[in-house]
Amino acid sequence: MKLRRKKRRSTAATPAAPVAPAADSGLAVELRGVRRRYGRGATTVHALAGIDLALPRGSFTAVMGPSGSGKSTFLQCAAGLDRPSEGSVRLGGTEITGMNENELTELRRSRLGFVFQAFNLLPSLTAEQNVLLPMRLAGQRQDHRRAAEVLAQVGLADKAGRRPAELSGGQQQRVAVARALITGPDVIFADEPTGALDTGTAAEVLGLLRHAVDDIGATVVMVTHDPVAASWADRVLFLVNGAFASHLERGSAEQIAVRMTALSSSIRSSAMASAAS
Repeated sequence: MKLRRKKRRSTAATPAAPVAPAADSGLAVELRGVRRRYGRGATTVHALAGIDLALPRGSFTAVMGPSGSGKSTFLQCAAGLDRPSEGSVRLGGTEITGMNENELTELRRSRLGFVFQAFNLLPSLTAEQNVLLPMRLAGQRQDHRRAAEVLAQVGLADKAGRRPAELSGGQQQRVAVARALITGPDVIFADEPTGALDTGTAAEVLGLLRHAVDDIGATVVMVTHDPVAASWADRVLFLVNGAFASHLERGSAEQIAVRMTALSSSIRSSAMASAAS
């Protein structure tokens, strides 16, 4: 399949009831005063140091930052995979901070999509069965017509019966994108989705995420270390020491790389100055 880049414009035995969206605020993701600390006393690590963020529906946002900047913690807190120490998180207008584990699990299955670097496909299931897995886990009727539709959207209409071992890495990641789309989620969270792919295959996967935003109205939040991947987004946010330090609107790969280099140099200079004092 050839893609061309578009012009941008507590655990319980019984399942939780579906979590319905609140009144539509027009925002897909909203974080207010989010902090995340690990440890206590002198060993405390401040992974997030007060995040305020509002992302509209139908947007593609990339988050970048040096190693240890808090990117993974941000994604986990924003997606309800980890609880912030302070602050609030809203997804699709629904406050999730006070939800119990059953409610969070139901929300993730029914209203969020995930794409990971390692694909996270079950090797014993076919492509179609992997795509339908969120519906199966949520106890919903497995919609085979919908599965065929999203597999066709990612260029794998003829691979529905193949297992992951019979697919290339790029094809496996396209199955993961189809799985993320199956429930029509409020937000798709992508964690280094092209990290294990070659340049050409990465462009195909990024094109699919771009298509999901532009043509399906999805919202994508992607953590990446790659300026080329980030250049597919509408907006790039730069995370430094657990807080957003800068952003670029519709930046090119070159502009993003320059900004990252400048931020990294600033961090090194600050660290050297602190060590010398």
